[in-house]
Amino acid sequence: MKKFGLLVLGIIAGIVAVASLGNLLGLAVSALVVFAGLHFYLKSDSTFLKIFWAIVGICGLFSAVANIPGFFGILAIVGVWYVVKKWNNQSVSFSSPIVKSDDPFVNFEKQWNELSK
Repeated sequence: MKKFGLLVLGIIAGIVAVASLGNLLGLAVSALVVFAGLHFYLKSDSTFLKIFWAIVGICGLFSAVANIPGFFGILAIVGVWYVVKKWNNQSVSFSSPIVKSDDPFVNFEKQWNELSK
């Protein structure tokens, strides 16, 4: 019964993700426009260019608001990822894994702190 629930959730999330690909693309372009507007606003020196890039950033924000269904697509992609992880009996963790290495050059600062104590 658990596999059936995962299958149904995966199918529904997959359909929602595919159906909102256009909104996801629009959301990505809007984010790019907002980022460019903010970046060039901070780099510009003249008042005219600051006003121009502020208007570009505001237009990008309005476009992002118009693509709110793209957020449902992001949630659907996360749902598909969750279903795949659970289907393969893998743990779902949002923390970064701790990688241990024996290479002294990788953990130089850690070893230096241990030596200087």
